[in-house]
Amino acid sequence: MVKALPQLGAGRLIVVEGIDGSGKSTQLALLQRWLVNQGYPVRFSEWNSSALVKQITKRGKDRRILTATTFCLTHAADFADRTERDILPALRSGGMVLSDRYMYTAFARDVVRGVEPNYVRQLYRFAIKPTLAFYYRVPLEVALGRILGGRNALKYYEAGMDLGLSDDIEESFRLFQRRILQQYELLSKEFGLMVIDATLSIEEQQAQMRAIVKPKLEGVKRLSKHGKVSLLR
Repeated sequence: MVKALPQLGAGRLIVVEGIDGSGKSTQLALLQRWLVNQGYPVRFSEWNSSALVKQITKRGKDRRILTATTFCLTHAADFADRTERDILPALRSGGMVLSDRYMYTAFARDVVRGVEPNYVRQLYRFAIKPTLAFYYRVPLEVALGRILGGRNALKYYEAGMDLGLSDDIEESFRLFQRRILQQYELLSKEFGLMVIDATLSIEEQQAQMRAIVKPKLEGVKRLSKHGKVSLLR
């Protein structure tokens, strides 16, 4: 098994994972607000957001020409660019990096699409090991209710229509997410992800998250009341 590289710098890297509708993005946003209010410098990163690669991926999706392998490679390129431009500099400067999805998303989705697991792990062998990686566990039907109840339309690749699971886009989405959920359950054991019960109230989930994060903050730089950087404990 290929393992992520040791974390570099004096900063902290915290990531969240989970299927669509797990509520992980909401929890990460709340954590970000709390950390900023505590005076920590925070850099936010999210999946498929590299300015260099994002438009290429979008064109491929719009034209529906992405294969499982090209999908895998474009997301890896996006991840590499964000690591080099955003994540590493922030960690080396001693700041906090919060990432909405990380390499585990590729380990789940690409494998479901048929890419060989070890190939994906080798591809992400440059990834920095997170300080903490949370997995928001939620029953499939709960997650689907949140997504399908709040969306006007599902997108082709989002629903896994490229896999030929079903001609019905909602059924394809259901089958696709079920397979991804199964991968996350395996990944949570393989990589020791911190499991949060995503059926709890938003407040309970956030309290658990903060309790786990807080001990990891010792020695991280903060901005003093005068706007200067200090190592407050």
